[in-house]
Amino acid sequence: MPIYLLSEDEISFPHPSLATEDGILAVGGDLSAERLILAYQYGIFPWYNQGDPILWWSPDPRFVLYPEELKVSKSMRPYFNQNKFECSVDTNFEAVIQNCQQNKRGNQAGAGTWITKEMQDAYIELHKLGIAHSIEVWQNKELVGGLYGLSLGKCFFGESMFTKVNNASKFGFIYLVQKLKEKGFWLIDCQQETQHLASLGAKAIPRFQFLALLKKNEEEESNIGTWTDWLST
Repeated sequence: MPIYLLSEDEISFPHPSLATEDGILAVGGDLSAERLILAYQYGIFPWYNQGDPILWWSPDPRFVLYPEELKVSKSMRPYFNQNKFECSVDTNFEAVIQNCQQNKRGNQAGAGTWITKEMQDAYIELHKLGIAHSIEVWQNKELVGGLYGLSLGKCFFGESMFTKVNNASKFGFIYLVQKLKEKGFWLIDCQQETQHLASLGAKAIPRFQFLALLKKNEEEESNIGTWTDWLST
């Protein structure tokens, strides 16, 4: 499969099914809010290292979590029963993405710089628009973990997480999934497989199945309340 070259003047993407075997769909374009929103609506996301051109991905299979299939291990239950951490939402998005920047993506060697300054600025802009959101995990008033992603319709598109103490990011992720389940979200996109997410119930599904869910989600986007709506109730 060829890798498509995107124009900075026209905001469009080739069909995700045209991605290479590795999942690369296109190269180039920009990280404008309009382009990023379009990308996520059609199951495409950016991922590239510092100094490289922007790469757009649509892997097959896709790693997802259905909220009703969340697995909370026995070892994690005391963390909730004893309130070992506290969670907040959207109180310090910039701190979360800056901490995530220090993490490698999945098992990719040399991927520690994938959240470039350009990427940080782009997602901070999406946060200001009410599309990108963060979960902060606190212990003794110190930020010890967190995650961020995008909320569109009834799907949450996870981007990255970090932890400074054992199980802090897992605690935050479980908190998020439970909140999303309460509000009728039907899918969390985890993008690529990790052992950490698999232990929480995430699984791989064919890309065509994932895209069908996104098409259904597009029809629902105008019928769901804002992030603040579901958080505050």
